[in-house]
Amino acid sequence: MADVHAHRLTGIRAATTLVELGFPAISAGVIARRRPVLALLERIQADERAARRWERLRTEFGRGPVELVVPGRRVIVILDPGDIGRVLAGAPAPFDPANREKRAALEQFQPHGVLISQGPIRERRRSVNETALDTGAPLHRLAEPFAAKVAGEAEVLIEQAGRRGAVDAADFTAAWWRLVRRVVLGEQARTDDAITDELWRLRGAANWSFAAPPLRKRRERFLARLYGYVETAEPGSLAGALADIPAGGAIDPVGQMPQWLFAFDAAGIALSRALALLTEHPEQRARARADAEAPERARLRPYLRACVLESIRLWPTTPVILRDTTEWTRWRTGSEQFALEPGAALLILAPAFHRDRRLPFADSFDPEIWLDGRAEQYPQLVPFSAGPAECPGRNLVLFVTSALLAHLLSGPELRLRSHDLTPGIPLPATLDNYRLEFTVEPAGLRSVAPPH
Repeated sequence: MADVHAHRLTGIRAATTLVELGFPAISAGVIARRRPVLALLERIQADERAARRWERLRTEFGRGPVELVVPGRRVIVILDPGDIGRVLAGAPAPFDPANREKRAALEQFQPHGVLISQGPIRERRRSVNETALDTGAPLHRLAEPFAAKVAGEAEVLIEQAGRRGAVDAADFTAAWWRLVRRVVLGEQARTDDAITDELWRLRGAANWSFAAPPLRKRRERFLARLYGYVETAEPGSLAGALADIPAGGAIDPVGQMPQWLFAFDAAGIALSRALALLTEHPEQRARARADAEAPERARLRPYLRACVLESIRLWPTTPVILRDTTEWTRWRTGSEQFALEPGAALLILAPAFHRDRRLPFADSFDPEIWLDGRAEQYPQLVPFSAGPAECPGRNLVLFVTSALLAHLLSGPELRLRSHDLTPGIPLPATLDNYRLEFTVEPAGLRSVAPPH
């Protein structure tokens, strides 16, 4: 066996490497996006810089992981696409999703969430999540009432866009959160901006992980509001579905809901980017419109789902996947083998893997890869993670996003005016969704190609 330290960086070099790899995600806000910072990151294309630093590591060290030793922490950076499937399949041991930094962050607003749970309670909380979210079902059992909620908010957003002749990220975000509150908490929460604003403040503190003191009183107020919605749970909402699940107090079913709201934020970001791509890609837009027929119906829309998946591949909403190693682990690079001791953080830089220059579709919009089997050939493509800790709400998120996308594609013609995402040029590595702006084409101009 090779020297256990064959792939190790220490001192200043380890620290600078870690900063360069993590800068885009940390500065943008891993838990709550820092909107002013995103504009700067887009200008400098920060994800491109991080990916090139990752490529230099791979050139220097080959396919095996690199261990970065910084004061108080060891971080294992994954370089081989083949290692990703193994790592994500190895949850909770030897690769624990309840990573130390993740726990410190998420405890701000979901201290009993399954993502940071350990031991036997983790499986019980996971079971509650899967039951409420219908993880194994292509369509959630509440797909019909959810589709009606989507249609209602889509009508409001489309009417507003037609009246103003434009729609921007602020319009979209407001409509999206109204829809999310209706789906998760029920109709009575549609205009309850206060509860999601409270969550946003907690998430903002969570961005700082260990550096932020716990906001216990604010968290208690937020969780109390969630309990109130479940106590008066409405049929046709996730709160109602959760209220029907028998579970002991230690499981804290209501304590799982903050993660659902958090995840739906990322879903809205992915949806807005997918819409931007479709307005700029006529061929894909035509296929998407065919899949958008009868948008009010609750049904699977494979092509629209693929567009959302492709949006997340191009701009991962979870840019850094973290695990902690709980046992000695063995690694291989070519003919060389080595072992790494437990107690390290393990880092998967999703943007680097998703936009690896060796992928034939790296910087292009190609939703078909999610339908023709090509995506399955690349274990590094993990828009919703994978393995035992894969997002239990994957199918629900894809249903809600594809349903709203169907309405938006069936309404007035939208044209992207804030960015150039046209085919034939590499798509940007960093895209600020909060700067997306669309114009509404006059009636009768639907077939006109976008001017550039």
